[in-house]
Amino acid sequence: MTDAAAPLSAHAAFLVGQLGFHTAYRFADLLAPLDIKPRHFGMLKLLGQHDGRTQQELGEALDIHRNVMVTLVDDLEARGLVERRRHPTDRRAHAVYLLPAAHALLARAEAVVESLDTELLAPLAAEERATFLDLLQRTAAGNGLRPGIHPGLTR
Repeated sequence: MTDAAAPLSAHAAFLVGQLGFHTAYRFADLLAPLDIKPRHFGMLKLLGQHDGRTQQELGEALDIHRNVMVTLVDDLEARGLVERRRHPTDRRAHAVYLLPAAHALLARAEAVVESLDTELLAPLAAEERATFLDLLQRTAAGNGLRPGIHPGLTR
C-alpha cells in the first residue's frame, strides 16, 4: 500500500515516465539539426549493423508493420540516405542499403547520443552510471521490452 499523500516524485513509474519524456524530446531536439528524427536514427542504426536486409527482415527486427516500414524506407530513400536494390537471392524482394551520406550522418548522430548520455548521467558518479544502466536494462527486460527496439514504433 502506498501513502496517498506521497508526492509523485516518490513513485518509480512517475520518475521513469518523466525522465523518458524529457529524454525523448531532448533527443529529438538534438537530432533536428541533422534533419532526422529518432525513428530515422533507429533505422539507420539497424542498417549500420545489418546492411542489405530486406524490408521484411527490417520490419521483423524492429517489430513494426510493413506499411510503416515502407514509409520509413521511402523517407530515407528520398533523403538520399538509403537505396533499395534487388535482393541477390530472392527476385521478389528488395534489400535496403545505407548510402555514403547515411554513414556520415550516422556517425554524427552517434555523437549526439553520446553527448545526451553524458548530459543525462552527469549527476551520477562513474560507478553509479554503470549500475544505473544495468538496472535499467534488467528492468526493461523484466517488463518484456526487446533490447534496442523502441516500443513507440510498434504501437
